[in-house]
Amino acid sequence: MKNSKDRSAYSTGIISAAGAYLMWGVIPLYWQFLKPASAPEILAHRVVWSLGLLLLIAFFTKKWTVVKASFTNKRTLLLLFLAAILVTINWGAFIWGVNNGHIIETSLGYFINPLVSVALGVIILKEKLNSLQIVAITLTFIAVTFLTLSLGKPPIVALTLAFSFGFYGLVKKLANVDAVSSLTVETLILTPFFLIFIYYLYANDQLSFTTNGYSHALWLTTAGIATVVPLLLFGTAVVRVPLVAIGLLQALGPILQFLIGYFIFHEEMSTARWFGFFLVWMAVSVFSFDAIKTYRKTN
Repeated sequence: MKNSKDRSAYSTGIISAAGAYLMWGVIPLYWQFLKPASAPEILAHRVVWSLGLLLLIAFFTKKWTVVKASFTNKRTLLLLFLAAILVTINWGAFIWGVNNGHIIETSLGYFINPLVSVALGVIILKEKLNSLQIVAITLTFIAVTFLTLSLGKPPIVALTLAFSFGFYGLVKKLANVDAVSSLTVETLILTPFFLIFIYYLYANDQLSFTTNGYSHALWLTTAGIATVVPLLLFGTAVVRVPLVAIGLLQALGPILQFLIGYFIFHEEMSTARWFGFFLVWMAVSVFSFDAIKTYRKTN
């Protein structure tokens, strides 16, 4: 880093990214509390309640000027509109996977994601790789290919998660809008559509929010908190550190998701899958060693 300000921004970004991925790692446990709501309904509540929380945060942090400016800047608005679409796809795929017995496959998606993040960083943003990162990426590529083949079919959920979130990170970095303002704009774009969807469910007696008691409704309202906090941390990180570093820290989330899927929900793991995940964990070890070494050099 060139100066103390750069070092501080980098450190804040690293800590924020780690916090976001740790929260995303344990969130499969949280989504279980929202049943019997369907994945689309949970997604709708995520968006709507997130907007309410973000409006409060934007008010108290005086971000309205930036929010308004984002709507008047065509390039920024287009990028945040694209980000809103990408995060909707990611949220929907993740909720469906977790609540339909595919937690280990969702972890595979987030193991693949660093490849996407690093590739985008190198190809589009011209970021550089060191030798350890090349070794880790190679190991991850081999492991992911092996795991994909061992599934016996295309891992649609995993691939959807990996690519939607990889491009989401890139778009957020290109937009270069602070975390609170960008998330507020994204949810403002999405909320009208999901309010219409919620009304449709209500009109057809399919809205669990109004038919499963107060405790269920309360759990659904907390979806905003569970959504906004890690995304704010991620938004803080993505404009402060290279996508390569984001990709390295990405491994924290899927490790926790895998452990939850295997030990708590007892999802099946074949011998081939164990071998594939062993290769992934080797790659994670290299990632972690490189991240620690880089962090020490900058402090």
